[in-house]
Amino acid sequence: MLAFKITTVGSSSGVILTKEAMARLKVRKGDTLFLTEAPGGGYRLTPYDPEFARQMALAEEIMHDDREVLRALSK
Repeated sequence: MLAFKITTVGSSSGVILTKEAMARLKVRKGDTLFLTEAPGGGYRLTPYDPEFARQMALAEEIMHDDREVLRALSK
């Protein structure tokens, strides 16, 4: 388990991630992290964007349902 302290960043608060934490999350400086609610009432810090995943699921559904239309448009 990794532990972090909250620090002041300008007029806001922030958390400094260690190199080990960034490696485990597979993120780099400038990447966006998302705080999501986890089952059981906890929280999860992740690079996974739930809105992007929702949009991709919709796109995959459209591509599956309308594959003939998409095939005709690609010609």
